Amino acid sequence: MNAAKLAALPAAALLALGLAGCGDMGGEADSGAGGAEETGGAGAASPTEEGAEETGAAMGDEPFGPACADVPEDGAGSFDGMAEDPVATAASNNPELSTLVEAVTEADLVDTLNDAEDVTVFAPANSAFEKIPEEDLNALLDDKEQLTDVLTYHVVEGRQAPDALQDGEFTSLQGGPVTATGSGEEYTVNDEAAVACGNVQTSNATVYIIDTVLMPEG
Repeated sequence: MNAAKLAALPAAALLALGLAGCGDMGGEADSGAGGAEETGGAGAASPTEEGAEETGAAMGDEPFGPACADVPEDGAGSFDGMAEDPVATAASNNPELSTLVEAVTEADLVDTLNDAEDVTVFAPANSAFEKIPEEDLNALLDDKEQLTDVLTYHVVEGRQAPDALQDGEFTSLQGGPVTATGSGEEYTVNDEAAVACGNVQTSNATVYIIDTVLMPEG
């Protein structure tokens, strides 16, 4: 990785404002779910409708991908445990994300990410950071401005379900475009980073653990 390719950082204040406004999409989804419950109360749903609702809920809630097997079965680092904590705290309990947590801490983004409402985080696993030459990685960790630029490129607005990644185009909080393609349980971000464990829920975010660090253009 060439540090010269990293784009200039937007002001931290703008980042905070962008994160604060991320709740609209999630709010609409919650409202829709509430409406469905109320309608169901007014009249009994047909067996076909009930089956469709159960299938949709199951597909929307379950993590998927080969690296999901490495997640602890219980405790704070398990899927159930992570669902109870905001995203930066949840990541700190997952041993596969320790380098990312170090980077987020160095950039002073822990509180910013934990306070965000309804975002999706493409979270590089430790193995993703290991692909970066050690000298370049250390230089990035020592440059708070460039580090923040890279980290915020991994965050997009809204809780993006797997079907949104089939042919998805998003704008990151860094400002640059992020794309995703795939189907079933196989998805790729920016045509380079494979999703190793996807659809992991935290209290304020949907997380897709990826095998390559994304770099904003610039």
